[in-house]
Order: sequence, then C-alpha cells, then structure tokens
Amino acid sequence: MCYRHDDRIEGIFHRLKSRVPIAPLLVTRDDQIEGLTYLLTWGVRVLTVMECGLRQSLQTAHTHLTGLHPEHGKKLTDTPTAERILNAFPAVSLTSLKTVAGEEILPWLTPVSA
Repeated sequence: MCYRHDDRIEGIFHRLKSRVPIAPLLVTRDDQIEGLTYLLTWGVRVLTVMECGLRQSLQTAHTHLTGLHPEHGKKLTDTPTAERILNAFPAVSLTSLKTVAGEEILPWLTPVSA
C-alpha cells in the first residue's frame, strides 16, 4: 500500500534511466544483468544520499543555493538535485596523497568556485 501511494522510488529510477544512455547496451548473461543492476542501484543510492545530506544541511542552516539553474542564474533553491550540483562542479577532483614516510594520506581537492 505504501508503494502504491509513493512515486518517489519510480522517480529516482526514471531520473537514472533518462540520463544514462543504456538502451543500446546488450547484456545476455545473468551475471551481466545482475552486475548492471547492482551498478545502477549503487548510482541511485549515491544520488539519493547526496541530495538528502545537502538538503538537510541547507535546512539546518536556513539557507539557499544560487547559480544551479543555468537559465535563471540568480534563482534560489533549498532542494537542489544531485545532477545540478554535479554540473556546477564539472572539473572538481579529489586526490589522496601519501607522505614520503608512507604513513599518512593527505586529501587534495581542486579549487572550487564560490
């Protein structure tokens, strides 16, 4: 009954299927199908956790983000989507560096815009 009245699950998979061109992908073996299913559901989980964490942080801080809508540069939002967040930082990378002694791992993040 809960599933019938809640379209969020279908919406999440629709977002993933509409943005990942998997239609021409040919999988024939059961292990390929299982692996692809695991990979896609992992992707959905990452997007969902990312959105939930960011939205909770924005709600706690009573703030909004701007600049996520290319068509409306000054539009404010407190419910950003993971796709818009990822598009806002296209060249960001995280690198882990070991010290010369090999004991410590130092994270290095490329500079990001405001």
